[in-house]
Amino acid sequence: MNEAAPGNLPPRLDNCSIERALGVVGEKWTFLVLREAFGGVRRFADMQAATGAPRQVLSARLTRLVEEGLLRKVPYREPGQRQRDEYRLTQMGLDLYPTLVALMQWGDRYLSDHEGPPVLITHRGCGALVEQRFRCAEGHEVAGPREVTPLPGPGLRLRSTASASAGPASPAPGSPSLASPTSAGSASG
Repeated sequence: MNEAAPGNLPPRLDNCSIERALGVVGEKWTFLVLREAFGGVRRFADMQAATGAPRQVLSARLTRLVEEGLLRKVPYREPGQRQRDEYRLTQMGLDLYPTLVALMQWGDRYLSDHEGPPVLITHRGCGALVEQRFRCAEGHEVAGPREVTPLPGPGLRLRSTASASAGPASPAPGSPSLASPTSAGSASG
């Protein structure tokens, strides 16, 4: 393992997209709510039955997903009942579908029972199993992290590890915090 001396730690991203995304969805109940929403479940009682979430937990997760813009409330009223809300995915929420499928497929590969995956996702048009693949903008298939090179993006801000009060640091191309797994030495070979 590469361990840096305390004074030589690489700069830390101040605006990491992964960290921000996890701040919104990085919790079990949130993913289970999204799983159900992708399956067409829209109403609180149905969502609670499908996820097993305690009422207060589910209410808090739905509120947060609405506040963050992944779900929207749509009022409905059953005959003789008071008005209630159902929860529908927004485009921002729908865009998380590949993430949930990737997480599911990872779980299928490493954590499923010996009988195999509990759910198979197929293409409605032809019935074939859905597979996820990485491709670059030129159409080349990318097998994994050893075939990519993270580069500083236009919005990169680095946090100084020496002083939290210091202003944003200038990104250095090839910065250790942006290095690919092979150049950082963090992936086994």
